[in-house]
Amino acid sequence: MFYKVEIQDHIRVPPALMNEELEKAVLTQLREKFEGYISRDFGNVIDVSEILEIGEGVIIPGDGAPFYKTKFVLLAFRPELQEVLHGRIKDMADFGAFINMGPMDGMIHISQTMDDFVSFSKEKVLTGRDSHRTLKVGDECRARIIAVSFKDISNPKIGVTMRQQGLGKLDWIKEDFEKGSAAPKKEEKETKKK
Repeated sequence: MFYKVEIQDHIRVPPALMNEELEKAVLTQLREKFEGYISRDFGNVIDVSEILEIGEGVIIPGDGAPFYKTKFVLLAFRPELQEVLHGRIKDMADFGAFINMGPMDGMIHISQTMDDFVSFSKEKVLTGRDSHRTLKVGDECRARIIAVSFKDISNPKIGVTMRQQGLGKLDWIKEDFEKGSAAPKKEEKETKKK
């Protein structure tokens, strides 16, 4: 899920940026420090969306750059358990697929791709034995987050599933919906005949 997080920090503005407007110089330093930053608390920081307040600059003895107490807002993506996300298959492997969900990628184990026995081909395509459904690089999908690990902060792991109703390749969802919406009509007709 995307969040806006309000933070306060002391930002160092190096002498090389002193000829810039203060807000522009502070924003440059904020973006350099926080964009792409990953933490357990915030998730993945995407952008510094706005500066709310810049305090007076303080120069620490021995350092020629001023530090400004700054209040600002970060835009961050933090994956939540059970969250349903839209993504595109980025890569395939014999053990599953990788789905790009915006700022982070998730991994779909081969057993979580569909409700069918799945085989992996040399062409990097997962195929269901009974359903004959295929999953390949570039397919748009809907998936649910079932595991999140920030054990290695530089490389968080996100496990996702596409086995539940309303999840999977968008074509499959549409196909299931059309089958599902047609089925009750038949049952209603049969009920009326009795």
